[in-house]
Amino acid sequence: MRRTARLRACAFSALAALTATIALSAGAEATPPPPSPSKMNCQNTGSFESWLRNFRQEAAAAGVTRATLSAVLDDMTLDQGIIARDRRQTFFGQSFVDFRGKLVSRNRIQNGLRQMERHRATFARAEKEYGVPAPVITGFWALESDFGAGMGKLSVLRSLATLAYDCRRGEMFTREFIAALKIIDRGDLKPSDMIGSWAGELGQTQFLPTHYLAHAVDYDGDGRRDLFSSPADVIGSTAAYLKHLGWRAGEPWLEEVRAPRNLNWAEADLTIQHPRSQWAKWGVTRADGKPIQSDGLQASLLALMGRDGPLFLVYPNFKVYLEWNQSLNYATTVGYLATRYAGAPEMRDIGKDIPSLSLDQAKELQTLLTRRGHDVGRIDGIIGAGTRAAVKKEQLRLGMVADAYPTAELIERLRGRQ
Repeated sequence: MRRTARLRACAFSALAALTATIALSAGAEATPPPPSPSKMNCQNTGSFESWLRNFRQEAAAAGVTRATLSAVLDDMTLDQGIIARDRRQTFFGQSFVDFRGKLVSRNRIQNGLRQMERHRATFARAEKEYGVPAPVITGFWALESDFGAGMGKLSVLRSLATLAYDCRRGEMFTREFIAALKIIDRGDLKPSDMIGSWAGELGQTQFLPTHYLAHAVDYDGDGRRDLFSSPADVIGSTAAYLKHLGWRAGEPWLEEVRAPRNLNWAEADLTIQHPRSQWAKWGVTRADGKPIQSDGLQASLLALMGRDGPLFLVYPNFKVYLEWNQSLNYATTVGYLATRYAGAPEMRDIGKDIPSLSLDQAKELQTLLTRRGHDVGRIDGIIGAGTRAAVKKEQLRLGMVADAYPTAELIERLRGRQ
């Protein structure tokens, strides 16, 4: 989910498609941010042909060559299916445990380890130059496309043209479309190379065109930045982009932990940081019960499914994961996968019996919270940061465990106080 949140909505392998769709349900479309409420149900009034004529002039003014404009736009047509897909509300009641269980498979772990060994020298070079270790790059490479096996099968240029024309996010996708044309002008890709997802993302780690244009690097020295077929370019470019997002070399990103039942759970919040030494004093340990490192490194306690679910200490580098994709399920899953590539043990088998709210329950909760004066954004059933913050405040007010996890019990309590 900016390159912020990155929604992967591609019709490819089952796991890659699941990654994409669940990321949407978690409240963040991969790179494209959601439209404002006023544009959610907007109607297109002008013709696509008229828009295309105006776009041709705008792109030319931005420096795109006449040859590229002709090659891409002369036979361009609208894809109504892309608009329908962009406007379709999708909901998956997947908990983090379910999400992680489906996406962090044994095969995916083994394949990632093989990629790390196969491209060891390139990964070492990327870490030396950008400070991003191989397991982190490999985690994104795995979940974004299964190492190139699932990049999508649609014309990215047609998708971008359609989304740029559509009234919902036309301004943003116009910028992306122009960037894609400049990538062609630069000689990195041909129009026929640009086959990918419906949301306009490119390559094996699914860069939006603006990020491809700004951050892709020619790591194999062939004079092109090719994130479709050059593993070296994929590794180097992903490392470069993560450094741009703020990656801190030599620091951890996430580790599974345990916490005592009597912890002040109001402290379990991504907006609250304490030194690891403080978490250690409060009884937080590694998942195997051994002491965590007791030092001054700042960390937050993440309780995605409340105090009874998996717990993680997340460090400043975790913010980079949320810049890549604002879905907490996605960011935590890809961060956890990276720890597995780095040698961490499998996550504890807990949380399977913790219920998740249905879409209707989540909408009712948001409605109840809004009536009590909380700003949760749209009433859409998507439990994002705003809803979690409001849940925590109400839990504190009601004397409940303030772990920010929305439950049916909280809905019942709020119903009784309308």
